This record gives sequence, C-alpha cells and structure tokens, in this order.
Amino acid sequence: MPLQLACADFTFPLLPHDQVLKLIAMLGFTGVDIGLFERRSHLWPSHELAAPEQSGAALQTRLAEQGLAAADIFLQLDPNFAPYAVNQPDAARRAHVRETFVRTLDYAAAAGAQHVTILPGILFAEEEADASWQRALEELVWRVAAAQQRALVLGVEPHYGSLAPDPVTVAALVAAVPGLTLTLDYTHFTRQGIPDAAVEPLLRLASHFHVRGARPGRLQSSFQDNTIDYARVLAAMQAGGYAGWLALEYVWSEWGGMNECDTLSETIRFRDELRRLLSS
Repeated sequence: MPLQLACADFTFPLLPHDQVLKLIAMLGFTGVDIGLFERRSHLWPSHELAAPEQSGAALQTRLAEQGLAAADIFLQLDPNFAPYAVNQPDAARRAHVRETFVRTLDYAAAAGAQHVTILPGILFAEEEADASWQRALEELVWRVAAAQQRALVLGVEPHYGSLAPDPVTVAALVAAVPGLTLTLDYTHFTRQGIPDAAVEPLLRLASHFHVRGARPGRLQSSFQDNTIDYARVLAAMQAGGYAGWLALEYVWSEWGGMNECDTLSETIRFRDELRRLLSS
C-alpha cells in the first residue's frame, strides 16, 4: 500500500477549524493529524472529552464531509510538559491523566482514528532520574494495554526535553514497554545536531511519522534551510516496510521561533517534495 500524506490541523491556528479542514482537503491531503492540545489548538481536551463519543463522532462527520480521515489524535494536557506528564509524581494528577487518556481512546475510536499519540514523560528534578523513568514505564505499559483493548495503536513522540531525548534512550524506552510504538519526528534530534544515520534505526519502531524542515539549533526551519535527508528517510521506510502516515507538521507558535515560517508555503513545498520522492 502506498504511503499516504496527512497534515496537522494545528498548522493553521488562525483559521476556524472547519476552514482548516477545507484547506487541508484543498491541498490534496487525505488524512488529518488532530491536535488535542489544551489551550493551544482548535480542539481542547477539556471541551472535546466532556462527552468523548459524541464529540468524536461529530469530528468524524466533519472530516468525512471533506473526504478526510483522522490519521492521528495527539493528546497534550498542558502547554508545559510537567504538570500533566504521564509520570507526574503527584498521584492525584496521574489519576486525572489516566482518566483523560481513557476518554481520549473513546474519542479516537468514535472519530474513526486508529492511532493515538502522547508524550513519553520527563525527568523530574526533585527525584532520582530512575524514579521518573520507572514511573513512566509503568504508566506507558498501562496505556498500551488500554489502547490495545480498543484496537488502537499508541505512539509516543520522543521530543527535546523529554526523558528520551536521544535515539539510544528512545530505543531503550520502546524495548521496555511491549507494544509501544513511536510517533517519530527527526526534527527533535536534528535540533540537537544528531545526524540522520543515528535516528534511522528508530524507523522500525515507528507507527506514525512527522515531516517538516529543521536544522541544527532550530526545531523548525524552511524547506530551503532543512538539513534532514528525506530521500534517505523514505528509502529506509520503504525498505523496512513502514505502513503508517506521513504527516506534515508545521507549527505556528512563538515558542522556539516557530512563527518564523510560512506554514502554508512550507507545507506545500514539502508535500510536493514527498510526492516527487514517492513517485520516483
């Protein structure tokens, strides 16, 4: 099956959500990555998950009207990584995060999605790193089982600032949690100066993939300044039998200077480049 292209709805935060979906369809994408980000996306968990099955079904209807499918539901409960990390030391907060995750699974199933993405957790300064790590493993094992009960695939996105910031640690995390997969984004490694070759072994662990430009020192860059060799990435994907979505994930945000890219133009440029590479 040929790889399919998706686009994140949070690429265009200044448009109403219905117009975002129309734009993504007009650009020729068949899938949408839905950002379920509290206080920083169109759809907030606190709103959508009050009645998850109803909200998810409504989302599926809106997507179908544009000929789109939900490629991924990406859950983040706070703009800051710490307050609602999966491995939050505070037991009451962890319980809230678990409950919200279960509601997210119900939402994703109702929306027709087959994939959910979360963040893997962080190392908390007030405790030993091993304690943060072990708590994250316990929480991720529980989440994989909950997702599998609903026939959903769970991916974590290893990111700059997480407890798995480099490829070796990422591989160790996945190995420690049977059934866990990756929503893989090279840009978090590229920013740190980690070469493509060091990230490439993680492709075999990936169930979803983010595409945008990046270069050392910058998490997001233009197509022109990008240093990731996506021709090599796609060749490795195809050789390894990757069957997930390729999701364009430009972000328009003040954080990290990510509002310096024209997200529409850069999305189009990468869309065309991916199409060219996939047809060659």
